[in-house]
Amino acid sequence: MANILSPSILAADFKILGKQIGEADKAGAQYLHIDVMDGVFVPSISFGLPVIRSIRSATDRVFDVHLMIVDPIRYIKDFVDAGADIITFHLEAAKDPMAVIDEIHKYGKKAGLSIKPQTKAEALLPYLGKADMILVMTVEPGFGGQKLIPSTLEKVKRVRSLLAERGFDTDIQVDGGITIGNLKEVIGCGANVIVAGSSIFNGDITTNTASFLEIMG
Repeated sequence: MANILSPSILAADFKILGKQIGEADKAGAQYLHIDVMDGVFVPSISFGLPVIRSIRSATDRVFDVHLMIVDPIRYIKDFVDAGADIITFHLEAAKDPMAVIDEIHKYGKKAGLSIKPQTKAEALLPYLGKADMILVMTVEPGFGGQKLIPSTLEKVKRVRSLLAERGFDTDIQVDGGITIGNLKEVIGCGANVIVAGSSIFNGDITTNTASFLEIMG
């Protein structure tokens, strides 16, 4: 299973967003993580469809769109049309998670399913093998720059175990507080898709990206 780096543009400088995306792309980041927040499911409001459409031409990397919005099924087609390749939504925000997964697959895109730090891994059981990626939030969603919650790494291990027991090698993504200092431990717990915001976009993007990719192998 390949390790994949997904820099989060939430931490980028929006005055020069296209340039910074290009730097992360050229340095080898495979995905670009795009956090969409509605101010309802999470307290913050970030950005939406116009931003995604405007940056789609800046890179051919995978657009890894993380919806932190209520009732996400309403907007799946809109995000597909804007250029999303993977659409991840929250188990806690959907009335019928399987219907959302099916809606994403209807458009030929990959479906990710996310859980917050307080949600148990077992809540994912009905959807294992259906979702293309599981996102275990390692901080409370809604704000960048937080420190990783150590207990969430046990959940990553548990999700990997539940998948393995059923014969699935589904990607596990982690998002929140991932740094050079804890990256090896996070990967060792079973995560293979790494979201990093501040650790990539604060400072030299090329050097930061290279440092992550070297550890990720």
